[in-house]
Amino acid sequence: MAATAAANLQARGLAAGFGFLARPSGFDIAQTLVPYGPTDSHARVFLVGALNTLLVAVLGVVLATVFGVAAGVARGSSSLALRGAATVYVEAARNTPLPIQLLIWYSLVTAAPPPRAALALPGGAWLTNRGLHLPTIVWSWPTPWVLAAFTACALVGVGGAWLLGRRRRVEGHGPSPWLAVAVAAGAMAVAWTAAHGRPEPPRLEGFGFTGGATVSPPLVSLVLALTVYTGGYIAEVVRGGLEAAPRGQWEAARALGLRNGAVLGRVVLPQALRIIAPPLVSQYLNLLKNSSLAVVVGYPDLVATFGGTSLNQTGQAIETLGLVLAFYLVVCLGLSAGVNAWSRRQARWADAR
Repeated sequence: MAATAAANLQARGLAAGFGFLARPSGFDIAQTLVPYGPTDSHARVFLVGALNTLLVAVLGVVLATVFGVAAGVARGSSSLALRGAATVYVEAARNTPLPIQLLIWYSLVTAAPPPRAALALPGGAWLTNRGLHLPTIVWSWPTPWVLAAFTACALVGVGGAWLLGRRRRVEGHGPSPWLAVAVAAGAMAVAWTAAHGRPEPPRLEGFGFTGGATVSPPLVSLVLALTVYTGGYIAEVVRGGLEAAPRGQWEAARALGLRNGAVLGRVVLPQALRIIAPPLVSQYLNLLKNSSLAVVVGYPDLVATFGGTSLNQTGQAIETLGLVLAFYLVVCLGLSAGVNAWSRRQARWADAR
């Protein structure tokens, strides 16, 4: 196979290797998270496409988890209406093709009214046929410094809560973990004040919106389709995990006077997480790989930009597709390893208790 590939490349006058990464790309990309222009290299194209793919993956994972957990819990509800609505959603999401769902969502988003008749959404957002217009925050500090300050505060809060919680479990007493969360929230408020953060809502001026941030219709439709589709599978995973928890846990918690919400959140769901985690990571991996369907609606992800336009311009099919495969492989293996390590830790802690 290697000899045949080398002979075919030589016959077409193509030099094998990754030297093409340093050449100018010569094309523009509609949506980028980092500065980019047509004079930038194909290596920059790879970075832009990878970041766009990760953006879709992160948004899809968070929203699909929320939808899936809510629908999975609703399927076990005592309310017939709630249980029926969740069942309809799960069956419809799981038994229709994802590309069809993607095209339906794209058609609905592009069929939204024009800016002058925009649909008002909660939180000061607006929906038009040009995309979703969201409020943003304007900082007097440089944005990287603000992000670094907020990240440091969040890490301090999470780390402090974990240490205080561990001390309580081992010693049986000590400060509440929420104390660390409160301190971190106070530090974030101080950083917010020091950075002079002020919201900037989108404003209708002329024939469009100015200010704020605009999310393109391809990105909106792609995230919605992945959220609804994967959320249906996550709902079944959650429902199975909850049903696998011993019924005696429900009865014992209710005997102690806990309400149904407290029973679910404090007793049953933490035990079910050990069962839910392995199949849940599979759904996350499927969501990441399904994001490559972005080319259907014209979203510039890694497959569409680097694995599509760059490939066509350079002719380096083996190298470009190899890098795309390596990216998905590294991200999927990293995500799987992280969730599996967390699941093993939870299992060891439960056995020790």
